[in-house]
Amino acid sequence: MSDRVARLRSLVGEGRSDAPGRLVDVLGRLGLAGYGVVHLLVAWLALEVAFGVPDAPADAEGAIGTIARTPGGLLALGLAAVGLFAFALWQVSAAAVGFRWVHGGDRIRKRVGAVAKAIAMSALAILIADYLLDLGSTGGTTAQSVAAGVLALPAGRVLLALGAGTILVIAGAMTYTGMRRTFMGDLDVRHLGPAARQAIELVGSAGHLARALALGVIGFLAGTAALFADPARAGGLDAALRTLSGTALGSSLLVVVAAGFAAFGLFCLADAATRRA
Repeated sequence: MSDRVARLRSLVGEGRSDAPGRLVDVLGRLGLAGYGVVHLLVAWLALEVAFGVPDAPADAEGAIGTIARTPGGLLALGLAAVGLFAFALWQVSAAAVGFRWVHGGDRIRKRVGAVAKAIAMSALAILIADYLLDLGSTGGTTAQSVAAGVLALPAGRVLLALGAGTILVIAGAMTYTGMRRTFMGDLDVRHLGPAARQAIELVGSAGHLARALALGVIGFLAGTAALFADPARAGGLDAALRTLSGTALGSSLLVVVAAGFAAFGLFCLADAATRRA
């Protein structure tokens, strides 16, 4: 095991980032850019929901379907899936031996965040792969079916409540990241001018806060499903955005959140170009 870690440190030390090798670095950046494109499409679909377009699925599955229907879309999705898996591998490497420029608690927090990114990227890559293998079949797992499966387990309500609490904690961490702009510490922006840095900070902050709000609603929905032992109360991103649309602020709040998701998509593109961990 120590030899493997030493080899991983050597690979990381040789590159421009914490990716274990040049190929993973390049593919990971492509995957991160694809992640940004998905968020831009989710923002567009959320705007459609805000303006009353029926059956607009404002989530990753809806974005994947939109890409698939474009010329060359299936090929682009295949490349995106490979890139997302590569980025996940990159983040696992960063969690193991990366973030050499920070120490102590900061390094631990960043390594935990890298694990979370690896999970999120892998989940999207699996969703894309499932879509490609099923050729667009809509028989995927929904938040309601996951909640129903958890509730069917012994102490299912407790387990679902713990899951909801975890989601809310992650949303809180995203809020902290967005407000403190700690994501800038993962980027190499030394060669950029002040205006470019400020633009990246702005879209990054807005994007993280918008995603935190949406994730917080997902956690709330999961919590209510646990409280009432009703899986129909659970919901994913599409349900969360529609819930926001149904608040007193109505579609105006959803437009703001959609703008935040678009900002996060743009941030991902900048992130892909400048990320070092």
